[in-house]
Amino acid sequence: MPKMKTDSGAKKRIKVTGSGKLRRGKAFRGHLMEKKSSVRARRLGRETDISPAIEKKIKRMMGL
Repeated sequence: MPKMKTDSGAKKRIKVTGSGKLRRGKAFRGHLMEKKSSVRARRLGRETDISPAIEKKIKRMMGL
């Protein structure tokens, strides 16, 4: 049976921490930033954890 291929989109967007947790960037930061408050923009700039509901699926995509 051939090896599983890593999902290219997932590997570019998701980081794995040292403890094995998955981190992702938040959406809505790409453009139209003038109308968003600076507090909201800073909050969107931070990374967040992947939802536990889809963690298993994402790990499979990442080849973990």
